[in-house]
Amino acid sequence: MHTSFPQPDSDAVAHSAALLSSIQSLIASKGGWINFAQLMDAALYTPGLGYYSGGAKKFGLSGDFVTAPEISPLFAQTVARQVQQVLNALQTQNKPNDILELGAGTGRLAKDLLLELSKLEQLPTRYMILEVSAHLREVQQATLKAALPHDLIERVVWLDALPNHFDGLIFANEVLDALPVHIVKKTLEGLSEMGVVSAHDGLAWEETPVTSPALKDFVEALHLMDGYTTEICLAASGLVSSLANSLQSGMLLMIDYGFSRAEYYHPQRNQGTLMCHYRHRSHGDPLVYLGLQDITAHVDFTRVAEAGVANDLELVGFLTQAQFLINAGITELLQSTPASDAATYLPLAASAQKLLSPAEMGDLFKVIAFEKNLDIPYIGFSSGDKSHTL
Repeated sequence: MHTSFPQPDSDAVAHSAALLSSIQSLIASKGGWINFAQLMDAALYTPGLGYYSGGAKKFGLSGDFVTAPEISPLFAQTVARQVQQVLNALQTQNKPNDILELGAGTGRLAKDLLLELSKLEQLPTRYMILEVSAHLREVQQATLKAALPHDLIERVVWLDALPNHFDGLIFANEVLDALPVHIVKKTLEGLSEMGVVSAHDGLAWEETPVTSPALKDFVEALHLMDGYTTEICLAASGLVSSLANSLQSGMLLMIDYGFSRAEYYHPQRNQGTLMCHYRHRSHGDPLVYLGLQDITAHVDFTRVAEAGVANDLELVGFLTQAQFLINAGITELLQSTPASDAATYLPLAASAQKLLSPAEMGDLFKVIAFEKNLDIPYIGFSSGDKSHTL
């Protein structure tokens, strides 16, 4: 544990110890070593113990990090303009017009989206939430029941698995960065994959030669320099493939922090992007605070784009979050609040700054979208497209 960080209480320490024991059992069952993707999956998603499936508060000022929907309702209100366009186009074509949100966090985005779409008179038939965490489902249900009228609550449905056929808009905000990643290292002897073994005081790193053909072929094509360490998210391709197969008509909209491949695997980014978040402190040690901290890696958006196109989706565009929000009308929404009403306007302006500023979320966060059987001039991608960089 980091002595300069807030120390977990006794219940949290016991929770973390239980997850460590579970992971050590997993390591033993796998012959004494697991790769980092297996560790990350266990640390985040072990039922009842993993970071996302346990009961600790994750979002907001008292959690570990703050997401865009938690910063301001402006985020969802602006996204709603793009959602409105998609749902209207589907409705015009006499097709179902549902929303499917992956990993809905506290439910804040769903709440604000539904309230704004109600104002815009473009409600979805159903608002589906695919949430793997039973605890977060409870949080989402409490959030929505406290804030939405009954007629909107009735539209919300929680799913255990992707629907086989879906028409509408699929939305994933900060989902890709939480997918398990492999960590590989280019050495003079060849390619190594980082993994973990059990140690007397917890877990310890141990590397072994890369044996996966998919990993080996991908990394060799990057021509990395010796000593280069980075992440490879094979799971991103699988997720996008599953979403593409489910989507029959509509839009897949994904927002996350990351880069195109050329920027992701730039020579200067030779230690990768792995980052852990604990009580609003960021650090690079995923072997501590097990079950108590988030573990993330930036997104290779080129991989996401390749997976979408390979599965019969049309790439709509790829741009910064700032450009997407500006295209979709965030400045007009902000201006609709009189500056003379300082108590309301100033907090909104400050939150807009966080969403748009290059020094905050504006440039690091990217927006990528695909469509199937729709083909409309999407407002969120009307200018500033950077698809050529993928």
